[in-house]
Formats: sequence, C-alpha cells, structure tokens
Amino acid sequence: MPNLVCVSPIDGSVVAEHPCATIPEVDRILDASVLGFEAWRAIPLERRAKFVTAFIDAVVAKKSVLADELTLQMGRPRRYTEGEITGFEDRGRRMIALAEPALRSWIPPEKKGFVREVLREPVGPVLVLAPWNYPWLTAVNTVVPALMAGCSVVLKHSDQTPLVAERFAEAAAEAELPPGVFQVVHATHERTATLVSDRRVKFIAFTGSVAGGRTVARTALESSFVGVGLELGGKDPAYVAPDADLDLAVENLVDGSFFNSGQSCCAVERIYVNSDVYEPFVEKFAALTRQYVLGDPREAETTLGPVVRKRNAHAIQNQIKRAITAGATPLIAEGFAGADRGLPYLAPQVLVDVTDDMLVMREETFGPVVGIASCSSEAEAVRRMNDSPYGLTASIWTQSVDRARKIATALETGTVFMNRCDALDPDLAWVGVKDSGRGCTLSPFGYEQLTRPKSLHFRL
Repeated sequence: MPNLVCVSPIDGSVVAEHPCATIPEVDRILDASVLGFEAWRAIPLERRAKFVTAFIDAVVAKKSVLADELTLQMGRPRRYTEGEITGFEDRGRRMIALAEPALRSWIPPEKKGFVREVLREPVGPVLVLAPWNYPWLTAVNTVVPALMAGCSVVLKHSDQTPLVAERFAEAAAEAELPPGVFQVVHATHERTATLVSDRRVKFIAFTGSVAGGRTVARTALESSFVGVGLELGGKDPAYVAPDADLDLAVENLVDGSFFNSGQSCCAVERIYVNSDVYEPFVEKFAALTRQYVLGDPREAETTLGPVVRKRNAHAIQNQIKRAITAGATPLIAEGFAGADRGLPYLAPQVLVDVTDDMLVMREETFGPVVGIASCSSEAEAVRRMNDSPYGLTASIWTQSVDRARKIATALETGTVFMNRCDALDPDLAWVGVKDSGRGCTLSPFGYEQLTRPKSLHFRL
C-alpha cells in the first residue's frame, strides 16, 4: 500500500508522509468505533461536554504551531491561519452550548391515560471526510456535535492536510476521550470507499466536490440506507444595489472573492451590480485588488498565497483563458508581481464583459477569480443569481433591510447575507441547496442529522 505524501504548494517540499490504512486496520478502527459508541452514549451529556471542552482546549493551546503547519500544508498566508483555529474554537464551544436544548426530548401535550415522549438518540459511529481548504473548520462542524450527541467519530482528512488529522487525534488523547470514541485514518480513495460502504458506519459527513459527493452518496446507498450529509461546491453570487455603501461593498467583496486564494465553497465568484453604480464599483474593486501582495505565505507582508496544487492552477487559468477568448475583459494585467515562479502562484483576476454562459460564471472556479456583470433591476439580478446549479450562499449589498429580505425570499440558496459575505455564524444553520449539497451543520438544527427520533407511546 503506497504512502500518502503531502507536498507543500509553497516550494514543492514534502511536508508529511503517512502510510495508508490496510483493510485489517480499517476493520479494527470500525470495531473500536462501535465499542466506543456503546460506552460513550451511556455517559451523561454534562460529562461528555467536559471531555469535548478539554479536547477544544488542547487544540487552542497549540494555536501558533497549528497555524504554521496549516500554512505549510495548503499555502494560506500565515497572517490568516491562526484565524481558522479561532473559528474552530468559536464553533466548537457554541455547539457544546447548544447541545442540551437540541438533544432534549420533546413531550407533546398531555393525553389522559398515556405517557408520550420523543427522544433524540445518537445514530452511532460517524465517518467525517474533511477537505484541505478549511480543514479545522469543516471538520469541527460535525466532529463536536457528533461527540456531544453521543456518537463515536472516525475522521479521514485530505492527503493535503494529514497533520490536521494527527493534531485532532493528539487533542483527543490529551482530553482523555475513552478508547474508540475518536479515531483518525489515512486512506486512499479505494480504502475510503471501503469505509463509506461499511454497515458499521451509521452516518457520513462529506465536504468536497460535487463529483465526490455523488460518489459518496452512491456508494453509501448501495450498501445501506445510512444518512449522508454533503457540503459541496458553490458559485456564490452577490448583488450590489443602487443604494449600497460602495466602499463597504468593495472592501468585503474583494476579500470574499480572494481570501484563501478563492478556495472556499462560499467564496464570491459572481457579482451583479446595478447599472447605476456599476462603473464606480468596478473601478474601486479593481484598484483594491491590485493592492494584494502575492508571495511566500510565510512572509508577513503576503496577503495572497499559492493555490493548493499545479493542476488546480491550470484549471483556474483555463477558465480565465476561455472567458477572455469569448469576450471577457481582464482588469488585472499579466505580470502581477510574484505570479511567475513555476509553482501554483496565481495572481488575482477580475473579469468584466462576462456573459452568463461563460464557464467562469457557471462552474465553480475555486480560485482567485471573479466575474462582474451589470444588471438593470432587482428582478434581473435575482434571475441571474438563481441561474446556477449551485446554492450555498448569496450576498445583498444595500442599506434597506426590506429590500434585502424581499430579494432573500426569492433566492435559491442556503444562506443569504446582507452587507457581509463568506462568513459563518454557528448559531445559524449551514446548508446548501441544489448541487451545493444536502443536510445541515451548525446551529441546533445541526444535531438533527446526527440523532434519530424515538417515540415512546405508553398506555398506563
């Protein structure tokens, strides 16, 4: 069985190498997860909360080291990577706080002669398949509520961020989680399919591509009717209304487009601007984009690092070239400082004169590229924003809450922002529609897919 090798996009060096799990090892992990679940579910919620709090504390205590490792593995500028550990902590602690009301049984109105109650029971061992782009944040969305619900967890991370999985395991050990309750596995696609299809797994949480989500769902369905939560791609749009605060909109939409080199499911990839403010918006947007510093993400002045792999860079460049060939106009000149180094360092790009049939306006780019188009009305903006196979988030830039609410009710998306973008609030449900996925994480609703209702119907 070959080893999994993590190659840094920063300089092509090998960051980590891990042996892949064999079938007997997978078997032992799943057996341990079943046993761990049976013991863990019997532990009172209050005590589980203490274990999980200690687990989060153990991660946060190493924030600086973990941030260094994250930059090396996937290339995000070091100035930003500690923020992911902060986000991990915020989400984890909030989900702990939400557990008791979310897991509380429901008692219907009294009915004479009967005891009636609906319990929330943990589903069993949970398999978490986490990606490389936000490896701490995407994993915590399921890991913490699963543990709080009484489930055991097996975490399989991308081969681009294997050290994150190892640090999860170390934190679990430091928190003294009981045996089998939390485990990690390094696995090839073939061995991952073995995990997905194993009937000992009772729920699968996958974050990744649409194609990967289809494969996971199909594989799971062929073996059992196990639940599957899918957080998949996005082509998230924004609408800039004529009453928008342009400086606020530009500052946030530039960041929403290019943070993490655009490698975010909820990155802003399409912007529709009312024709009344289109020209000043575009001018300000391009000017701010040109201020990015592309370079070695370990250096303090760098604000834009490499994308994760050369093949990803080639796919992004292909979308840009095809759009330009079809008539789009690039606003960021070639020769952007730091782009030419034989590694996946891509300059940010802003495209105008785009049409909705261009690939760059239809398929997820997952890179530092955004298309900006003019529109004449709110109705046109809504139609074009909805004209997508994806539906993760959308943002509206206006000073009118009534306008934002009216547009929000018409949008086919899981989250609608007003005057912000590319952000998660753990008190709110994180959910996609259409090809952006199914299921829900975060908020009290995030506990529903990790538990099953059991009705008690007792006649006295």
